[in-house]
Amino acid sequence: MDLDKFFYPRHIAIVGASSESLNFGGSSFLFKLKESNFPGKLYPINPKAKEVLGLKAYSGLSSLPEPPDMAMACVPAQSIPDLLKDCARRGTRHIHILTSGFKEINTPEGRRLESLVESISREKHLFVIGPNCMGPYCPAAGLTAWGAIPGLKGSIGIISQSGGNTQRLTEYLYFLGVGVEKAVSIGNATVLNSLDYLEYMWQDEKIDIIAMYLEGIDDGRRLLDLAREVCRTKPVILWKGGESGVGAATASSHTGSMAGEKWPWDAFFHQAGVTHVRSMDEWVDALLAFSCLPKPEGKGVFLIGGGGGNSVTNSDGCIHQGLDVPELSEKTMTLLKKTVPTVGSIAGNPLDDWQVFADPAYLGRILGLAYQDPSVGMVVVDRLIPRKAFHAFYDTDPTPRVIEIIHGLGPRKPTVFTVDSEGGDPDLAQKGAEMRARLCLAKIPAFPSLERAARALRHLYDYHRKHP
Repeated sequence: MDLDKFFYPRHIAIVGASSESLNFGGSSFLFKLKESNFPGKLYPINPKAKEVLGLKAYSGLSSLPEPPDMAMACVPAQSIPDLLKDCARRGTRHIHILTSGFKEINTPEGRRLESLVESISREKHLFVIGPNCMGPYCPAAGLTAWGAIPGLKGSIGIISQSGGNTQRLTEYLYFLGVGVEKAVSIGNATVLNSLDYLEYMWQDEKIDIIAMYLEGIDDGRRLLDLAREVCRTKPVILWKGGESGVGAATASSHTGSMAGEKWPWDAFFHQAGVTHVRSMDEWVDALLAFSCLPKPEGKGVFLIGGGGGNSVTNSDGCIHQGLDVPELSEKTMTLLKKTVPTVGSIAGNPLDDWQVFADPAYLGRILGLAYQDPSVGMVVVDRLIPRKAFHAFYDTDPTPRVIEIIHGLGPRKPTVFTVDSEGGDPDLAQKGAEMRARLCLAKIPAFPSLERAARALRHLYDYHRKHP
């Protein structure tokens, strides 16, 4: 299925771009496309205007100097069927329908219009995203009228029934240095459905990881069969909306989707090998881990940090996620006992040693030991943000040197950091966000808590265990 023109169009017609307002719709999308420096041609269609946002306006598709690769429909719902026929006559087969007012409003007229959209598109062999959706997003093509602007190129593909969730995901990933190749908000998915996009992204060599947000599905058998095949070569990380009764009812009014019962979805995740997440944070954390980390050799975690209480609770957190906190090898313990202070520290796993906070070279040596220890599959390093409450013993942030040393270690086991900056202190929150972003931008995942780090590592381990 040829969907490339949705993501790499040379020219876009915005049908319904207003010259009077920048309210959400055609004119706001046109404004954002100009803001993101879309390199192709933009054709505003408005029969009542001569110019929109400094661009020549056209009365209709037939008056354009060339058939646009993609048409974006921002006209009222009752006008969409005729617009689809105009697209077919002009030779434009790729249409994004932003307009709402179809089956999601649950009226006879809405259902009738949606049925017309489907029948006309099938008859005319049109590819249609939507209706009732934000449409395609592709930073590499300058196609960033929504989501993170201008966005960041990467290897993630996103398929979502929610434009808002997709927009937030692209922003969240952007500030952690994780790029997106293609994203699509599919709305009611009347013509092209989530499985069409899944198959397309599976075959896309630019995409290594696929993120999905679904509220419902019509063809469960096709989803299971396709997802099982996709997961053999690419991780699929799925946030299933509408798992509760209230959520399922809301999904119906959001995109007209039937969310379905919980138990078939549980069976699907188990049989297909799809990674199941239940929140935006968990979605982002899993994508961060899959994007930056190598395959783990086991589920044994080496916890590096300081503080007796942290050592206890961090161990509990890993165990609760189904990971292990193993005893270290005799060789590793012998070497640790030579360097770890006898008083105020504990040599072992977890490692309670204040030196790892202040001395990047020392931390590098500890990591080197971890990478050689056969019991260690993954490493979690706790970071301390200097502040008065901790009698901080260093003034400058050692993070840049830590990054340099880790990158110099060569092949390494999955290694993540935890940066605790919660609690309401705005200075701590700012410093924590800056430290986390600096690590993530260096492709070293950093999480705001041990619980989130352990959960992401468990997702990574489970996928590679099922797909060695």
